[in-house]
Formats: sequence, structure tokens, C-alpha cells
Amino acid sequence: MNKRKYTKTKRAEQQEQTRERIVEATVALHEELGPANTSIKAIAERAGVQRLTVYRYFPDDTSLFQACTSHWLSLNPPPDVTAWENIEEAEEKTYVVLLAFFQYYRATEKMWIGAYRDVEDIPALRIGMKNFEAYLDKVRDSLLSTWKRKCKSKKGKSKQQLSITLRHCLRFTTWQSLKREKLKDKQISELVMTWIGD
Repeated sequence: MNKRKYTKTKRAEQQEQTRERIVEATVALHEELGPANTSIKAIAERAGVQRLTVYRYFPDDTSLFQACTSHWLSLNPPPDVTAWENIEEAEEKTYVVLLAFFQYYRATEKMWIGAYRDVEDIPALRIGMKNFEAYLDKVRDSLLSTWKRKCKSKKGKSKQQLSITLRHCLRFTTWQSLKREKLKDKQISELVMTWIGD
């Protein structure tokens, strides 16, 4: 009885290890080549399994991409909103948030390049990207609430203008375009703050 239980436990551990190898192989290939250029054959080779094994664990693209997204985000979590929730001054809070995102994008750039490039061609990738975009919307809304008084003043931007500007500033593609100008993250943050200011 105990031997049978041990065998089942060992088999379950082996299955979990196989699944992890497949997920890790997929994440690595997505980062190196991009999702669109990652084949099941390449995943199987990197993971040291047969192609059929990959399909057995992940019968469709959606299940594979969800597993990969969860794994990658567990290793590379986006900036935590609690880090700035107690900052009341709008300019300070916005600068802190922007810098946090720009540093995050720099550390995870390779994955975002492939994801944004391939998202329109891979339906399974859209779920994870849509969730990240929704997260950016929440961050924008949080920042927008700290700018309420300025939005109401005669000199300040309208709420709609500020909302559009903040959302644009939080995008990976905005950071990427400015990074090409050889700017450091603090310089990018300072520049972007001039777009947001009055």
C-alpha cells in the first residue's frame, strides 16, 4: 500500500517536472525568438521531450500561453501599486510610477518586444496582453485621481487630455522609442513628466 502511494507521488512529481521543463523552454524561446517564431518542435527539443508530450500537457495554444504567461510573470512581476499608493502629491507619484515602469521595461525588454510584435498574429497571446493593458489602465486611473484638482483648474489639462497622455506614457512602446535616443530611465521619466505637466 505504501509503495503504491510512493509510486503515485513519484509519478506526479515527474509529471510536474516535465510540465515545468516545457513551460520554461517555451518562455526561453519566446524571449529569444518571439512567440510567432517558436515551434512545438523547438519547445520539445529545448525541454528534452517528444512533440506529443508537449501536446499531451498543452493540447492548444491557449493553455500553453496561459501557463507561460503565469510562469514569466511570477519571475517578472510588474511594478506593485502598493509601492506608491501613499504618495499624495500628483507630480511625485507620477514620476515614481513612470520610473518604476521604465525600469521594469528595461529589465524585461526582450520579452515585450516579441509579445507586442506578434500579438496581432497569435490569438492565444492576446489574453495575456489584454490583461496587462487592463492593468495599465488601472495604474492610469490611479494616477488620474491624484491630478483631479489640476484637471479642474483653468490652466490644467482636461481630464480626457491627461488620461490620454498618462496612458501613452505608461506604454512599453513609448518607453522603447525614447530608449532608442540613448536616454536613461530617469531621463525618460523627466522628459515624459514635461508632457504631463501644465
